[in-house]
Amino acid sequence: MNGRNEGGRNSGRGNNEGRGRQGGGGQGSGRRDAAGRERNRGGTRHYSQSAPSQRSRTADPARLAAFEVLRAVERDDAYANLVLPASIRKHRLDKRDAGFATELAYGALRGLGTYDAILARCVDRPLDQLDPAILDALRLGAHQLLAMRVPAHAALDQTVSLARAVIGAGPGSLINAVLRKVTAHDLSGWTAELTAGETDPVRAAALEHSHPEWIVRALRQSLAAHGRSVDELEDLLAADNAAPVVNLVALPGLGTLDEAVEAGAEPGDLVEGSALYAGGDVGRLASVRAGTTRVQDAGSQLVARALAAAAPAAPGERWLDLCAGPGGKAALLAALAAKQGATLLANEVAVHRAELVRKALAPVPADVWEIRTGDGREVGDQYAGQFDRIMVDAPCTGLGALRRRPESRWRRKPSDVAQLGPLQRELLEAAVAAAKPGGLIAYVTCSPHPAETTAVVADLLRRHPGLKLLDTSAVLDGVSLPGHLEAGQPGGDTVGRDGGTTAQLWPHRHGTDAMFMALLRRSN
Repeated sequence: MNGRNEGGRNSGRGNNEGRGRQGGGGQGSGRRDAAGRERNRGGTRHYSQSAPSQRSRTADPARLAAFEVLRAVERDDAYANLVLPASIRKHRLDKRDAGFATELAYGALRGLGTYDAILARCVDRPLDQLDPAILDALRLGAHQLLAMRVPAHAALDQTVSLARAVIGAGPGSLINAVLRKVTAHDLSGWTAELTAGETDPVRAAALEHSHPEWIVRALRQSLAAHGRSVDELEDLLAADNAAPVVNLVALPGLGTLDEAVEAGAEPGDLVEGSALYAGGDVGRLASVRAGTTRVQDAGSQLVARALAAAAPAAPGERWLDLCAGPGGKAALLAALAAKQGATLLANEVAVHRAELVRKALAPVPADVWEIRTGDGREVGDQYAGQFDRIMVDAPCTGLGALRRRPESRWRRKPSDVAQLGPLQRELLEAAVAAAKPGGLIAYVTCSPHPAETTAVVADLLRRHPGLKLLDTSAVLDGVSLPGHLEAGQPGGDTVGRDGGTTAQLWPHRHGTDAMFMALLRRSN
């Protein structure tokens, strides 16, 4: 939902928001009205709602929910997708206001880089000298003014009211003055001003599409590494900034999408048993609360199904999810395992995340799965040669999920790529050791960065001549609905041998997170 059209509704909760206030109407011919104001000699005068005596000191609940998300992200390093639903429930927002709060919070976080560059032109001091709460309020105001269907007067007045309610009366004048300067241009006008004279196309794209420069360069490199044209970069960055539709999956044999469809969900067009939901808080669906229907990106659904379908399953197979937290892929894998007569061991190193995995797996019969809490790098020694199928959904930078985790683009650093590389390789080594001869290994990352994808696979193949890279693209196409995916590109001679391919999904092409997958078979 792009936002509320505030022009014709009282979003100020009794504050005459969205309407001008007339002074003097029906007050006779005197020079002053009933409030003591002198009348405008030229006719009826419209008094500004932003006058201090007229401003509300009550925060609009939807805007307050969005503000709480930004504060939690900045102050506590919280994840927006975890904070927002709780805030929506706390303020008892209806579907419409929940959609507004979601767009406002996520949009402000996605656009933070561009909005901060604009605000820096409108504030008389460095932004890091502002109180962080004031800066977050300004970001929310900027997003309403530049990217939502909110009239300027409503954006200004309601942002000032929010600040007065939760910060105090002091910053109201500053916020009002700064946001009035923001209204000098629309978003395209500000973009043109920010990029005027910029000779580095990467820096210009970073300003226009609100990404750190290093990520823009990394995504450009990723497109080339996976056989796509770098001319797609603008489309990829734009897709990162588009609000994603909620993807649902019904656990095979356990859940249905009937309730979601009744609530307005539409069948997904990439993978069976999925749906696209735009009906607000999915927690209102009983099947989601029960865990038989789950929120899961279509790309994640596809890689789980691809591992399960890469070869015929024999009864009694043992499967392993090596990095199972928080449990989304594990739940789908367990449901698929139950249908094929297999069992699943879900491993998670962090105790609190292991508990999330346990909750995710709860709808699946208990005899199908078990949980191990421990370092995945030790699994190869403890379970040498015991598993038929292994999912290695390795820790990564998450550059492929920036649209769903808008705050992550501002937290990640270039050094994270190098720091995660050894862990990714060590987890794969453990998987190779834990796989049976003939067993399958799926290496998956939610990042397209070649240092986390093709380079890792190439290193693994060099170290293990007995591993074979399968035609991963063909397997992904086989588990997708016909005619919609056409996954990936050949990985190239440095990655594949004997016709093996890796597969890379893209937000701008497939409408999924930028999920990478390589399917490998251990031959000895």
